[in-house]
Amino acid sequence: MTHPQPPGAPQARIPQQPPPPGPQIRPGLWKRCLWGGLALWVLTAIVTYATKNTTLLPTLIMLGSFLVPATFVLWAYERHGRDLGVNVILGCFLVGGILGVLGASVMEYYLLHPSLWMFVGVGLIEEAVKLLALMYVLHRYPRIHGLRAGLVLGATVGFGFAAFESAGYAFNAAVSMKGIDLRSLLETEVLRGLLAPFGHGLWTAIAGATLLSFRKPNGRYRFAAPVIVTYLGVSLLHALWDSMHGIAIWLVARLTTSGLDRSLFAEGYIPSPTDTQQHLFTLFSVGGLLLISLLGIAWVRSLARRDPSWKNTP
Repeated sequence: MTHPQPPGAPQARIPQQPPPPGPQIRPGLWKRCLWGGLALWVLTAIVTYATKNTTLLPTLIMLGSFLVPATFVLWAYERHGRDLGVNVILGCFLVGGILGVLGASVMEYYLLHPSLWMFVGVGLIEEAVKLLALMYVLHRYPRIHGLRAGLVLGATVGFGFAAFESAGYAFNAAVSMKGIDLRSLLETEVLRGLLAPFGHGLWTAIAGATLLSFRKPNGRYRFAAPVIVTYLGVSLLHALWDSMHGIAIWLVARLTTSGLDRSLFAEGYIPSPTDTQQHLFTLFSVGGLLLISLLGIAWVRSLARRDPSWKNTP
């Protein structure tokens, strides 16, 4: 039985319920995503090959293109970015990735032409548009700043860019003059999937870390000298990565022939190569990509060591 309170007595307050928690990702989801997605990709490839059903091609392309980038984003979120929020991660991956691909396509179409320095222009343009896409996504989150946030969100934008770009390359590989080339499609997706962790995600993580470490508390960006130098550095790594095929050809020609023919670089291959030339080309091209990857990884690790919160993330 309840008794009425006397007049003037303070009214009891009904305790407020805490706000419903935002979307959460269970620990270890990135492992289930990797192995489950890989199984689905293999199954889709088998069914597509057995039935010749071309309507499965979009499923095959999307699974193969997004599997590795999405897995690395989940891993980065679980280990180092839970305090950033799922919404920011999704925005950087999807919106940032799409805007980056669209911006790069437009700028490269109007600004670049075939030349010896074309890949330098590609590196400068693509790294710039990814940073601009990151800044656009974060304009509604002025309080997000710091080196760790830049590493995670920069990598997320880079992996989003890589996923959508890989889908385009896979589609181009599948379509040939003779019809659908499923083997070329699968080879392209496997190769780009293996190389994905050492490309766009790595470079934009470095540039994003420096950019956000100089972001002001009010959300404005300060383009200090380290930001510009870092942007130029990752653009150079990008350019070297894209041009490694041509660099390997130049090195092979330099070591094995008496005269250098510029037409070799225009054609992109050595006509009738010897066994020695083939071995040297593989050594230089693979070794060059490995060296660039190690430089990028060492750069990221050096940045991570500067931030004491990197080891204490939730």
